Amino acid sequence: MHVSVTFRHVEPTSALRTHAEEKLDRLRKYLHRPGEVHVILSVSKDRHVAEIALQADHESLFAKEQTGDLYSAIDQAVTKLEHQAQRLKQKRESHKGPGRILPPRSAERSTNGPPQVVSQPVSAKPIPVDEAVERLVHSGNEFLAFVEASTQSLAVLYKRKDGNYGLLEAPGRR
Repeated sequence: MHVSVTFRHVEPTSALRTHAEEKLDRLRKYLHRPGEVHVILSVSKDRHVAEIALQADHESLFAKEQTGDLYSAIDQAVTKLEHQAQRLKQKRESHKGPGRILPPRSAERSTNGPPQVVSQPVSAKPIPVDEAVERLVHSGNEFLAFVEASTQSLAVLYKRKDGNYGLLEAPGRR
């Protein structure tokens, strides 16, 4: 963030300049791309004025404070800018979301293209349903496709959420 400080009717001091720069560093956490900041410090009689114009993220923020001390005027103006930047960030997040969170990719997926199809061969040898249940339990899979011995048709055995097993049967070849 590029900070330029202008002094009007007051002796330019490095202490005021560094104080303003240090306070403005608090704004970095609210801005994606901090840009230009122009600080104008002026004194007329007993009025000490701090004007801060900030240009960042295609937005312009401005704060002006008048007190009896330049340091407190800078502090109050930066506090105003901080509230403006917080509102800007909240507005941006409510409109676009907090950030881009992508779901983790599974091990089977390719990084460049559609998901891959993982195939497993189905035994063509007919087996009874109780043997299919044993195979499903030992395999650790969620389902098992097999040819049922009694009907000679394709069947799918699957584990249900309640712990029992379900059986889907295709029309047989009788």
